[in-house]
Amino acid sequence: MLSRILIANRGEIALRIIRACKELSIEAVAVYSEPDKDAAYVQLADDSICIGPAHSTKSYLNIPSIISAAEIADVEAVHPGYGFLAENSHFAEICESCNIKFIGPSPEAMELVGNKVKARETAKEHKVPVLPGDQFAIDDEDAARKLAADIGFPVMIKATGGGGGRGMRTAHNEISLVANIRAARSEAEASFRDCSLYLEKLLHRPRHIEVQIIADEHDNVIHLGDRECSVQRRHQKLMEEAPAPNLPGNVREDIHKAAVRLAEAVNYTSAGTVEFLVDEKDNFHFIEMNARLQVEHPVTEMITGLDLVKLQLVIASGEKLPIRQRKVSFTGSAIECRINAEDPDNDFKPAPGTITFYSPPGGMGVRIDSHIHAGYQVTPHYDSLLGKLITFAPTRKDSISLMRRALHEFRIEGIKTTIPLYRRICNSRRFVEGRLDTGFVEDFLARK
Repeated sequence: MLSRILIANRGEIALRIIRACKELSIEAVAVYSEPDKDAAYVQLADDSICIGPAHSTKSYLNIPSIISAAEIADVEAVHPGYGFLAENSHFAEICESCNIKFIGPSPEAMELVGNKVKARETAKEHKVPVLPGDQFAIDDEDAARKLAADIGFPVMIKATGGGGGRGMRTAHNEISLVANIRAARSEAEASFRDCSLYLEKLLHRPRHIEVQIIADEHDNVIHLGDRECSVQRRHQKLMEEAPAPNLPGNVREDIHKAAVRLAEAVNYTSAGTVEFLVDEKDNFHFIEMNARLQVEHPVTEMITGLDLVKLQLVIASGEKLPIRQRKVSFTGSAIECRINAEDPDNDFKPAPGTITFYSPPGGMGVRIDSHIHAGYQVTPHYDSLLGKLITFAPTRKDSISLMRRALHEFRIEGIKTTIPLYRRICNSRRFVEGRLDTGFVEDFLARK
């Protein structure tokens, strides 16, 4: 087992990893930017090192600073969390070259699944359904016009190395195609330093279903069930739940097998997520694989009773998975709300500021993953995620009732948050009945 690791991240995920380390008697070293020096995760770590000023390019994305911190702290491994450098294959390679274990997939596997075009091609080769599109990145606008005509409008323009909804645009005709290619290319360059794009057929109001997989370094790959992620806006997830409601049993089984098949094909190790779109006829289509821990991993932990971060640490230590597929059981229903510092009544405008009062909910079946507290300063420098509220109950109906109660108790004052929006959604008949698709939030807000 590893004895000392560095956490190359901040906020609630850094705190989450520290807790797992404590339970496994692993020393955890935190890195922090200047504004985060008094953060809860920094205080709970066994050691901490400042890696730069507020701007992430000079701190949490600064590879030389993080590697220097890892060497100074004399750690065996680095856990990247999610976001920042979590899916940066170059960072993983540098860790390896410095004899520091990267807690995640190999650089080769990360590079393969991180390139959406290559991942699509690999999926097709292994009989995992994909949306109509092209296996090559589009070189110019003329080629894009021809391909879009072959696929048929509407189409989705996507960044080859993208993620998190960035570098994505919809085109319903040639005029919007050209304009949106330029916008997507610019955003992709700014976000990923890779301006290559590809086209994919746009499904009308699909469901966004993902499968959690985990694999060790001894060729053992298993799935830990599925999650419903359709409650989102601008391709950014807001609420997730496990298992996905109203998914036919045969489709659920097939989508699980497809996810494992793809993970095996790329020699994947550690925790990862295979994402699919499911159309109105329950046909599923692979869209991407995320080579990291997901923000929404707690709902999977709740229904399986497995700690995904601990499993990552066990795998990184070279040990075999302690569980086999036939022993994985799924119990109950879990729902997660991402508590963001945003104003949902003002087009989700970011809402930095000082939290003047903080009172989280509690009770059986309620979990809070958060690093904030009264007096916490929400800066504009990082993601707006303040934490996650998760409820777990024997049935989906009970989990929703529990979420209603927890949201009613949850009080954060001094800034705007997404809590009021979730209170309304949990009382929505369509949400309660599980009639979800990626247009749900847009419809819900239009009816307000």
